[in-house]
Amino acid sequence: MAEPAPAPAPALAVPREGHDLRAALARLRRAAWLYRRCLGAHLRSVLEYERDFWVLSIAAVLTQGVGLIFLSAVFRAIPRFEGWQFWDVALIYSLVAVAEGVSVLLAQGAWTLAWTVNTGELDPLLVRPFSPALQVLSSQVGMNGFGNLAVGGGLLVAAVTHLDVDWTPSRVALGVILLVSAVLTKIGLNFVTNCTAFWLKSPFSMFAFAMHTLGELARFPLTIYNVGVQVVLTLVLPYAFMSYLPATALLRRTSLWPVGLLTPLVAVYTLLLGAWLFRRGLRRYESSGH
Repeated sequence: MAEPAPAPAPALAVPREGHDLRAALARLRRAAWLYRRCLGAHLRSVLEYERDFWVLSIAAVLTQGVGLIFLSAVFRAIPRFEGWQFWDVALIYSLVAVAEGVSVLLAQGAWTLAWTVNTGELDPLLVRPFSPALQVLSSQVGMNGFGNLAVGGGLLVAAVTHLDVDWTPSRVALGVILLVSAVLTKIGLNFVTNCTAFWLKSPFSMFAFAMHTLGELARFPLTIYNVGVQVVLTLVLPYAFMSYLPATALLRRTSLWPVGLLTPLVAVYTLLLGAWLFRRGLRRYESSGH
């Protein structure tokens, strides 16, 4: 009688933590791939209308240019403004322009959330195997973002070259981190304010536009405003972390400059807050009713 075959050696057990990490990374890679594909599809559709692209881009350049003309006129009359010179404020201004440009290009869909929710167009997004929040954010590409980036990027380079700052490798690295964090903060704040669409029964993002207008105050040093405005722009809706506070951390200006080092944490906070508000909103979403 033949001897029974030996039992196969047990496979090496994969630690649960390592398996969970690999699964999370795989989901993250898939989400990033799908997000890029969605943006690419919308970008190709928008570029079919070449005149629209140029009109929106030129309009953004002109809008930012008017702001720069106003800024230069102020500093021709007042060379120092609350201790800040022209190129110091130009750095703050450029951070806002770059943040707006990137947010419009990569997450313009946040501004469609009110229409999507209140017309029932959110329904098909909920049954697709992709995060509804990411589908919303990647549902549009704003062509005016190219104009904002052109002006903001050019002004940023000019400001950096004119500022009397020792650009050591560590400071350059800090500047890159703060710039990326400022952009993510802008995207997070846009998402947070637009998530009010789940509670405000209107197909138009009036509240989000009002908060965006408030955020325009972050183009200038925070110290020129009263304490109430400073608290709102720093703690309630931290638009100051999009421009002023990162600039102070980079330039080591005012006693508040260490607060600017918190910009990466604020960016994570605003993105997580937006995701949390979106999930809360989905719980009370009533669909289109048919």
